[in-house]
Amino acid sequence: MSPITGSKSTDAPFTIGVALDGTGWHPAAWREPSSRADALFAAETWVELAELAEAAGLDYLTIADELAPQSDPAGADTDGSTVLGRLDAALLADWIAPRTSRIGLIPTVTTTHTEPFHVATGLQTLDHVSTGRAGWQLRISADAASAAAFGRRPAPEIDRDAVAFGAPDAGLDELLADAADSAEVARRLWDSWEDDAEIRDAATGRFLDRDRVHPIDFASERFSIAGPSIVPRSPQGQLPIVVLAHSAPVAELAARVADVVIVTPESASPRAGAWRGRSVAEIVAGIRAIERDPGIAEARAVSGLGLLRIVADLVLALDTAEEPAVERLVRLDALADAPFAASSDARVLAGSADEAAELIAAWRAAGIDGVRLRPLTLPADLRTIGAALLPILHERGIADAAAGSAAGSAADAEPDPTAHHLRTRFRLGRAGNRYDTRTEAAA
Repeated sequence: MSPITGSKSTDAPFTIGVALDGTGWHPAAWREPSSRADALFAAETWVELAELAEAAGLDYLTIADELAPQSDPAGADTDGSTVLGRLDAALLADWIAPRTSRIGLIPTVTTTHTEPFHVATGLQTLDHVSTGRAGWQLRISADAASAAAFGRRPAPEIDRDAVAFGAPDAGLDELLADAADSAEVARRLWDSWEDDAEIRDAATGRFLDRDRVHPIDFASERFSIAGPSIVPRSPQGQLPIVVLAHSAPVAELAARVADVVIVTPESASPRAGAWRGRSVAEIVAGIRAIERDPGIAEARAVSGLGLLRIVADLVLALDTAEEPAVERLVRLDALADAPFAASSDARVLAGSADEAAELIAAWRAAGIDGVRLRPLTLPADLRTIGAALLPILHERGIADAAAGSAAGSAADAEPDPTAHHLRTRFRLGRAGNRYDTRTEAAA
């Protein structure tokens, strides 16, 4: 490994996930005959996408979400030529969970304007419904439309260009501090019930050991929450928290509170932010340097967090027998009247499955712990990922064939009940509990 990347955990797997958004990541993808745009808001459409991803052997899927209707890459309202509207990501994941059995489910849930107690208990419920496959893509919301929709506080004025070049910004700092408080509240609430707080002893009439349910008594400048959670401790205990970062301040948030940070290397677009034009090795070195900061290292240790997993985003269009991927990209760009690669925050690769595998292998060698694939079109490119790309990655030992195991059956006996936990996929280890009374007594 190059010395620029720093150390890497030898027991960390290379995870491969997929990011689902509408009919795909290209703004004109809904105009593809195979897009099923007429059923975009049908629950079964999303179940079918999840089933495709699970059958392919992918480790997890993420579901995009925002607090306001979509805007164009420049931040303006769309002219109606692109998909508008979304289903709520967390509720959608609740629907998908009992209809799948192995794949991790990571909805995007925004901390800005939302109540952290409701966010935490909703995600905890998803972890129960999915039997331990839930995660949380934490997002902040700085746009005026979202603020106006809630009407509780104005949107901060953030100089995005200045932030991308490393300049401090008070508005962004406030949003990130709010997000950090929300993540801390969630982690405390997830710990507020000990593992065996529920006794359920019909003979004695005791359902609960109240001494093992704890108030969290969190207070900050933004809110105070007594707790405990209304939801018993979920299968994973602590859900993996994921943050997509395009700037050093957001990467610092990830280093303080998250288990996984997603970055966008090798993109020439201004939307890549601080990572614009930077290589995987450079970004990994930057993230590891942030992680080693004494204050951040102490915060991670207090929260029981291990080495931050670094995942790279890649927009992917793959060749098919009917059409080369490059021609598909050109055709969709013509429909959108704009080149998608110029506005995509993540690198766009249009080519063969072998080319994609080579790039992913190179990124892995440069120090990342996984990739999140963004299909250019859905469901077509997701099908090709499963049929053409994943087998190559398994054959080369890049993907863990045992993780999603399309060869296995959901009905197979599962000797380890944590085998399909999302924490297991990321090799995060068993989550401790800060309120565990027996741990305190032993100490």
